[in-house]
Amino acid sequence: MRENYSKLDRVEMSIWESIELLNSFIDDSDPDLDEPQIEHLLQTAEAIRKDYPDEDWLHLTGLIHDLGKVLLHPSFGELPQWAVVGDTFPVGCAFDECNVHFKYFKENPDYYNPKYNTKCGIYSEGCGLENVLMSWGHDDYMYLVAKKNKTTLPSAALFIIRYHSFYPLHKHGAYQYLLNEEDKENLKWLHVFNKYDLYSKSKVRIDVEKVKQYYLSLIEKVQMAAHKHLVEPHMTSFPSAFLVGGKERRETTI
Repeated sequence: MRENYSKLDRVEMSIWESIELLNSFIDDSDPDLDEPQIEHLLQTAEAIRKDYPDEDWLHLTGLIHDLGKVLLHPSFGELPQWAVVGDTFPVGCAFDECNVHFKYFKENPDYYNPKYNTKCGIYSEGCGLENVLMSWGHDDYMYLVAKKNKTTLPSAALFIIRYHSFYPLHKHGAYQYLLNEEDKENLKWLHVFNKYDLYSKSKVRIDVEKVKQYYLSLIEKVQMAAHKHLVEPHMTSFPSAFLVGGKERRETTI
């Protein structure tokens, strides 16, 4: 799946176009909300913006964290929901009992493979999550997209995007032995983000037109900051051009 999707050769669109594409989807794994995904993205971003007005990188992270769910769309292969959403977990080491529906993990042959069923399995303690293979889903796809497009989002933002569905870690504290020091620092931001991802959900609808201009201006701001980053590499900046096309279209490509 990673080899196939990391080619980024399917669709080229703007960030906002990608957000609107999700408007036709409802995440079946989410028990708390029956609204289209655009509602969740905006509710998350707006809640973060209210409490962290100066952390605009975190606003944008809230807005884009679930854009990997475009994998549900026919243009991206129309993967089934079970292959796109839901909890993620490491493979190649023992499955922790806090993994959702753990009893079914016994149906996986890896459960009995002595190469994989020890605490660290094929990894070493403190190796860092960057070196750990996770189950496939929208998190890892969006992370691949960001990395392939050479985003300059801060490390904490990429960590949030890649591991926000890794509930065994950030909800139950499992797999901590795999973390390195950078992971531990980034996990603090994931804990901050998590309360907005989970608990910002509301039946109160977001006025999209009212907030759209702010996010478009933020996208434009960080795009220009990314250009400046080439001249001043000490800056913490991140571009709006980061997503799915095989070619880079500098006017906010996704």
